[in-house]
Amino acid sequence: MKNPFLPVSQEDLLARGISEVDFVFVSGDAYVDHASFASALLGRLLEANGYTVAILPQPDWKNVEEFRKFGRPRLGFLVSAGAMDSMVSNYTANNKPRSEDVYAHGGVAGHRPDRALITYISKIREAYKGVNILIGGIEASLRRTSHYDYWSNTVRRSILLDSKADLLMYGMGEHSILEIAAKLKEGIPAKAIRGVRGTVWYTSKQDELPNYRRWDEKIVGSSPTMTDGQTRSVTDGQKMSLTDGQKMSFPCSTRESVAIMLPSFAEISKNTPESKRLFAESYLVQEQNTDAINGHILIEPVDARFIVQEPAALPLTTEEFDAIYELPFTRRWHPMYDAPAENGKTGIPALSEVQFSLVSSRGCFGACSFCAITFHQGRRIQARSHESLIKEAKVITENPDFKGYIHDVGGPTANFRHDACKFQKERGACPNKDCMGTNPCKNVNVDHTEYVELLRKLRALPKVKKVFIRSGIRFDYLMMDKDKTFFKELVEHHISGQLKVAPEHVSNKLLRLMRKSSHELYEKFAAEYADWNKKMGKKQYLVPYYICSHPGAGLAEAIEVALYLKKTGFVPDQVQDFYPTPGSLSTCMYWTGLNPRNRLENGEFEEVYVARGAHERRLQRALLQFNRRENWPLVKEALEKAGRRDLIKVLLTK
Repeated sequence: MKNPFLPVSQEDLLARGISEVDFVFVSGDAYVDHASFASALLGRLLEANGYTVAILPQPDWKNVEEFRKFGRPRLGFLVSAGAMDSMVSNYTANNKPRSEDVYAHGGVAGHRPDRALITYISKIREAYKGVNILIGGIEASLRRTSHYDYWSNTVRRSILLDSKADLLMYGMGEHSILEIAAKLKEGIPAKAIRGVRGTVWYTSKQDELPNYRRWDEKIVGSSPTMTDGQTRSVTDGQKMSLTDGQKMSFPCSTRESVAIMLPSFAEISKNTPESKRLFAESYLVQEQNTDAINGHILIEPVDARFIVQEPAALPLTTEEFDAIYELPFTRRWHPMYDAPAENGKTGIPALSEVQFSLVSSRGCFGACSFCAITFHQGRRIQARSHESLIKEAKVITENPDFKGYIHDVGGPTANFRHDACKFQKERGACPNKDCMGTNPCKNVNVDHTEYVELLRKLRALPKVKKVFIRSGIRFDYLMMDKDKTFFKELVEHHISGQLKVAPEHVSNKLLRLMRKSSHELYEKFAAEYADWNKKMGKKQYLVPYYICSHPGAGLAEAIEVALYLKKTGFVPDQVQDFYPTPGSLSTCMYWTGLNPRNRLENGEFEEVYVARGAHERRLQRALLQFNRRENWPLVKEALEKAGRRDLIKVLLTK
C-alpha cells in the first residue's frame, strides 16, 4: 500500500515509482498533512493536477546535503518560511527569543532559521545552480515590496531580491501555483514568467514594464474598475474545471492597461522625514490596490531593477474552496514525529489548534490597522458550502481522539460568511473606504442567517456534543444585526465558559487609528452579553483583549485603560504588545509617525505619537497589569512621569 503522506524521503519516492520529482516544497514548518498547513494544501493540489511533490520540512539549513536529498527537481523548488514570518516565530515583540515553536517537532524552538527564505534559498543555490525557485507564504506575501523591518529597524527591499528567488507568490496561492506550474512544464523559466495574478517578478529592462503612471498622477477612468476605457471581466478565464476526479485547472492570467509606479526604494528607505512621508505614500497606494478586481499592477524601482506586482488572484469560488478541502489529507502529523523530540515530547503542537476545527471562510473586511490579513487574503470573503463543512465534520467525528467537541467554525473572523456588501462582487472592495471601523459603511450587509443555519446543522450531527467558536467574533458586526438570533444562540450553544473578544483599547482617539469600533459600542455589547447570560441562567465570562503601545498610545492612553480596568474589576492576564510586522497600517505608522489614511487640509498626513523605547513599552504594559505586585515600581514610575501621582493610591491599592 502506498504511503498516504506526501513523500518526505528518497525511499518514499521510490515506493511511488518516482525517479524525478517535479517540485520540492521546502517549509519552515514541520509536515502536518492538514489543509491548514501550506505545504500539505499546495502539495496535495499539485498532486491532484498530475505533478509529483516531495516535502522537505524544517531542513537543517546548515547542511547543503539536506537540500539534495530528492535530487534536482524537474520544475523547481517551492519555498515557504512556514505559517508565520520566521522573525515573528523566533522572537517576541520585545525582541526576545521564543522558548517554543508550535509548528516544530515537540514544540522545540530553533528548527527554523531567522529570515528563513533567505537562508533556505542560499543553500538551494549552493546545491543546484540555475534551478527554478519560487517563494510564497506569509513571509513572502508581507515582504513583497520594500517594507519596514522591525528587527533591524530599517526599510528593507523586496524579499524577492534579498532572497535571490526567481518568482514570488503572494496570497493563498492556489490559483497562481497551478498556472505557474503549467508554464514551467512548457519550459518557461520561473524568472521569465509574467502576467500571473498573485505574483511578483523583477526585471532590469524598462521595456518589459507595462504602461504606467506615477503614483502621484491621476489615473484616467470613470471608476476603479476602468483604466483608459478598458474594463476587466471578473469571470474572464477564472472558471475551474473539475475533471479526472480531483484534477483542477485555474487559468487566471490578466493584464491591466495602466500600472502605477511607486516611489523608489532609494526614496523611501532613508531615516528622514521626507523619506518617511514617501514611505507612507507608497504604503497607501499599496493598500488601495490589494483587491483582485480594482487593484492595479504596481511597479517599484529598486536600484537598477524594477519590482513588478501583478494584481491579486481572484477569490476562490465556493466550488473551488470545497474541492481543495476535499483533497485526500490524512489530517495527521507525519509518523516521523511520533518519536520523542529533544524535549521528550511527540507530535506537532499546532495540530491541536485545528485538528477538530473547521475552516469555513477566508478573507476579512474588518480592516484592523494592526492586522495584515488583507495584504495576504484580501477583504473579499471566500466561504465553503454547508455540504463541504458537514462532510468534513463527519470525518472529524470518526477520529478516535474526538471527544464530541468541534473547537471552531470560522476563519480570520468567524461571523463573516459573505461579502461586506452587494457591490464587492463586481466592483471589488472600496480602495478608500472601510467596511467596518469607528464609522461602519451604511452599505454593509449584516446578516447571520446562513451562519446560524450552518451551526445548527453541525450541532445536530451524531457524536457532536458542542460546537464552539474560537477564531474570533466581530462584536461590532454582531451588534449591527437587528435580528438577535445569532447573539442568543452564540451565548446558548457556542461558548465554552468564556467569550474572547478584541475591543483593543478604551480611547476612542486610539480606536480610530486602529480602525476599530468605539468604546461605547463595546460597553453596549458587554451589557447585552451579560443580559443574555442572565436570561439563560449561565455564568459565562467576557474576556477582552487589549493592545499595548500601539501607535498613538502614550502613557495617558495607557492610564485611561488602567482606570477602566480598575472600575470594571477585570485585569487581563495577557496583554498583547504591539508588534510592528510588515504589511500593516499600524507598522507604517510606527515607522513613519504618520497616518496615511488621514490626509489633513494642508495635504499632509496626520502625525501620530509612537512609543519607541523598550522602557516606555514596559511602562505601558505595567499600567495594563497594575494588579501584579512586581509591576508596582513601573506603575508608580509611569504615573509620576505622566503627572498623575494622584492615581498611585487608586491603582496600587488592593
